[in-house]
Amino acid sequence: MPCVISSPSTDSGKTTLSLLLSCWAFSKGIKIQTFKVGPDYLDQQQLSSIGQPICRNLDIFLSGEEWVQESFFKHSLKYEFSLIEGAMGLFDGLGSTTYSSTANISKLLNAPIIFIVNARGQVASLLATIRGFRDFDSKLSIAGIIFNNVNSDRHKKLIKEVFKNEDIEILGFLPSDSKITLNKANLGLISPMDNGKEIDVEYFANFAERNIDVFSLIKFLKSPQKKIYNSFNFKDFKIDKSKPIAIAEDKIFHFQYPETKEFLSEIGIPLISWSIYDDEEIPNEASSLIIPGGFPEKYADHISNSTKSLNSLRKFRKNGFIYAECGGMMILGDFIKDENGNNHKMSGILPFRSKKSKLSVGYRYIEGLKDTPIIKQNQLIRGHEFHYWEIENNLSELNSGKSEHQINLSSPWKIKSWETEYKNEGFFDEKLHASWIHLHLPSSPEVAKNFIKATQITFSKNS
Repeated sequence: MPCVISSPSTDSGKTTLSLLLSCWAFSKGIKIQTFKVGPDYLDQQQLSSIGQPICRNLDIFLSGEEWVQESFFKHSLKYEFSLIEGAMGLFDGLGSTTYSSTANISKLLNAPIIFIVNARGQVASLLATIRGFRDFDSKLSIAGIIFNNVNSDRHKKLIKEVFKNEDIEILGFLPSDSKITLNKANLGLISPMDNGKEIDVEYFANFAERNIDVFSLIKFLKSPQKKIYNSFNFKDFKIDKSKPIAIAEDKIFHFQYPETKEFLSEIGIPLISWSIYDDEEIPNEASSLIIPGGFPEKYADHISNSTKSLNSLRKFRKNGFIYAECGGMMILGDFIKDENGNNHKMSGILPFRSKKSKLSVGYRYIEGLKDTPIIKQNQLIRGHEFHYWEIENNLSELNSGKSEHQINLSSPWKIKSWETEYKNEGFFDEKLHASWIHLHLPSSPEVAKNFIKATQITFSKNS
């Protein structure tokens, strides 16, 4: 069974180790199907950027246990080897619980754990750490350890001596090396889509071979041999293939799950790429538009000068359906205020300005306030947020008549986190849904049906 790469905490080297193993395999002509625990776009993009199969997300909170199992076995069976990169610390899940944690995934899939531990400034304390994690949950199996930041033979020798009587295999010692250090920004790793540092596959592969017992470790990467999943059922969807969906996808907007496009294609909806970065007009044949999350704040000046794209977006608003998440929502507003206080004109479709704020991150419980294109009244679904921005001017100003936007908008839902109360969030009308919330559409059948129904409606040009 393929292993889960986990650690005591975030920033211990999980993504680096996963990339090292993927690059080593690629250098040997070996395909590895990678998976990422949690609602992560950036690690997933890194693991998809080196010539290996597209990395898949496994998230119990968003998708449920059955979907996670089906997705894992469906994709891992395609290749001889697989690995799962964990999130945060091994037991960190929803709020203060272990639900939807890496440990939760490991037990669900019966996958052993390979631990990577930052050994800087530690020797005997490492044993206490490993024993604590091993004994916290007897249903988990920590099968091997790799120690990070081990920069001398003496340090290596002392660690081996401390662990000589433990029934855990030491699989490698990674020295510090700036060439395998991944660049970071506010939301985590810098995406390869966003001018991030390109992975030197040959260097990573050689580094792995020098410092990891790859031939011992590879036994923990064997994909399952037995087919134990059911195919997803898409028979309920009635599709008009004359109504393609355009998707914004470029170096600005790229926070989307690969399963979303695959799902839409599989049920027969034609998809068309649209690039705001390249100042393209929305293709005439598109009847709906998806604008996923991304980094519009970094490219606010560039977007404001993309007049063809913005004019096209304003025109599309009149007779097409728009679905926008997080950064995608930000360009529907009047302005984005950058970190220097400069306002950059956006499309002006929605009545708000975006500005830098504190981090808003985490899983969200969602309840529909009324029937909308995405959610029905009282319907309960789940999503997640991850952004440093907030909006000024809201629906109360709009409804008070102080706004120049004379359109009928309201919030589609109310949302809450683990420790907060519900609050209204987002914007919708019959032709638009915009919110900070990211959804996982393919694993939410009822939401998917609502979404697809909205994309199949023909709006009159005067509506």
